[in-house]
Amino acid sequence: MGSVFGSRSSKDEKASATDKVSDDLSKQPRDPQAPKGRPTPKRAVAQSQRKAVVASTGNRKEDAKRARERRRAELSRQREALASGDERYLPARDKGPVRRFVRDYVDSRYSVAEMFLPLAVIILVLSMIRQPAIQNVALLLWLAVIALIIVDSIGLVFRLRKALNQRFPNEPRRGAVPYGLMRTLQMRRLRLPKPQVKRGERP
Repeated sequence: MGSVFGSRSSKDEKASATDKVSDDLSKQPRDPQAPKGRPTPKRAVAQSQRKAVVASTGNRKEDAKRARERRRAELSRQREALASGDERYLPARDKGPVRRFVRDYVDSRYSVAEMFLPLAVIILVLSMIRQPAIQNVALLLWLAVIALIIVDSIGLVFRLRKALNQRFPNEPRRGAVPYGLMRTLQMRRLRLPKPQVKRGERP
């Protein structure tokens, strides 16, 4: 009997000690280094859940229909923004002054890479002609195009990196140079977002 009561009293003491520690922690002042004006992670989750409950109609089909309509509206705004350059509705990968500068920098210049697709079609047609001389010419053209694209791309990397360092010394520029290189591979008329500067115009 003594052992039973002893174990029960020890459990009660541990529970009271745990409650006291919790009370002390709740009374401690907030960390001054914690970000102000932002809810804690738990509070943020609770707020998002409350918003989801408010947005829900209780009908799964109706909720799914509304979600599809919202998604279609978002995609429509993004398509219009890609054509007009409206920063508000651009996809995340195209947003920001750094990405806009990269697009303008690339669009204001001629690049060998943007002619890759039409040149590749011409070379492919030449290679299909069953004459060794023409096939050799097609092979030489292919090697020349690849070499020119590599040289032009290396030059663009150095020039674009220098321009970004001068224009945006304190802005995050991660992924900006590869973003520009990928844009050079697209023909100007097919680029999205649509070019906003003319050839030779300074960005």
